[in-house]
Amino acid sequence: MQILNSFLTWVMKKRIHQIELFMKYPHDVQDETLKKLLSTARYTEFGQRYSFEDIVNYEDFKRRVPVHTYEQLYPYIDRLLRGEQNILWPSEIKWFAKSSGTTNARSKFIPVSWEAIEECHYKGGKDLLSIYVNNYPATKIFSGKGLGIGGSYQVNEFDPSATSHYGDVSALIMQNLPPWAEFIRTPSLEIALMGNWEEKIDKIASETSKVNVAHISGVPTWTVLLLQRILDVQKKSSILEVWPNLEVFFHGAVAFAPYRNLFKSLIPGDQMNYWETYNASEGFFGIQDQKNSEDLLLMLDYGVFYEFIPMEEFDKEYPQTVGLSDVEIGKNYAMVISTNSGLWRYNIGDTVKFTSKSPHRIRISGRTKHFINAFGEEVIIENAEIAITHACEKTGAVIDNYTAAPIYLEKDKRGGHEWIVEFKKCPDSMENFTLILDQTLRKVNSDYDSKRFQDLALVLPKIHSVAEGTFYNWMKRRGKLGGQNKVPRLSNSREYVDDILTML
Repeated sequence: MQILNSFLTWVMKKRIHQIELFMKYPHDVQDETLKKLLSTARYTEFGQRYSFEDIVNYEDFKRRVPVHTYEQLYPYIDRLLRGEQNILWPSEIKWFAKSSGTTNARSKFIPVSWEAIEECHYKGGKDLLSIYVNNYPATKIFSGKGLGIGGSYQVNEFDPSATSHYGDVSALIMQNLPPWAEFIRTPSLEIALMGNWEEKIDKIASETSKVNVAHISGVPTWTVLLLQRILDVQKKSSILEVWPNLEVFFHGAVAFAPYRNLFKSLIPGDQMNYWETYNASEGFFGIQDQKNSEDLLLMLDYGVFYEFIPMEEFDKEYPQTVGLSDVEIGKNYAMVISTNSGLWRYNIGDTVKFTSKSPHRIRISGRTKHFINAFGEEVIIENAEIAITHACEKTGAVIDNYTAAPIYLEKDKRGGHEWIVEFKKCPDSMENFTLILDQTLRKVNSDYDSKRFQDLALVLPKIHSVAEGTFYNWMKRRGKLGGQNKVPRLSNSREYVDDILTML
């Protein structure tokens, strides 16, 4: 394994030069990406409808092709699900990433071409390792196995030929892994792709506790559950007692800051690194490229063309977009993508802020539909994460999960926000926790601050501390355990909060 570690470390470093090229020439790379996408798809039904053949540049593209939501693209995707081809992309679509669809009850089915698997998802995975190795040249992550916590997939019942499949994007990636990648991962595919999450986590804990695991990749929410299960089974107090060579956790899907102290309690000491990614059902978009930084390098040569909708355009039927050359640092944008799976000017629902333009680095700030704005306060997920993390740090608390929603105005009652928080370690004072959370929100969000001034429109937040396992049981009741499923952090309606409160 030492020889393998040395060889793979050398191989991974070779990619850095190409990454440096798109960092240096971002606009050239993106212009070329758009031209290639349009040329490849010009004879598809979608390409012919919008005359891709006649599109010369980005301005033409913006004028001809409208920005699409999932609902607007769904008529095309529905036909792909039923076995038709050459609708959005010329190569055969045999895989669909089933998104958890936290914005509504219906799942989303995202087409995944072989080009997207190879040139986006796999390339992103390799680049993640390349960038990490470049930052830690003495790493020994290839001396052990990589633990991947994925979802499951199934035959697509909408397709009469039964030749296509859908499932969690992590399952699609695992099912199609090249031999070298399969050799360095654990657990076995049979266990990794099981559909029953509770049975799967038990089997993963049993199998991997006997393996030399050097790195983990997954969603923090579900990774925590696995680590706790392993400690329970092995009767250990630290994961390093089970995996002494564990070096790094590659994480994504949800903000890590609120989970940091919880992970430190499970993996004490200074040897552990945490490395962030931005990998979604629609593609692999960003990778942390620097130590001690939460900024993500926007990956520009994966067959994805990027556009951005300024916040003031979010709710418009025909929102104006800006290209990479016109983004501004610190401004909130909804991300729009065109991809080598045939997603055309697709608003994926994520919001980002640029922290740098040379190179282009971003931070995920939230979701276009996950916010609280019942009183003009415009609280986004980024605000909430900062506030709850700060409140935990100041009160010694450790959280597992949370969600929040508005308390609507009633006769003779002002509005407010209601939070449901599951603590692993309760704060030294719930009153102090609430005050710090509120004060931090006021500091990071001027709209919230103005509504809170002298309790003008909003009163102090109301916080429920719930029993351990509440969110797990709620997600289980909704059929959303494991994989890419995420607890919705903020909602402008009371749907989630009221549903959880019925369980208390």
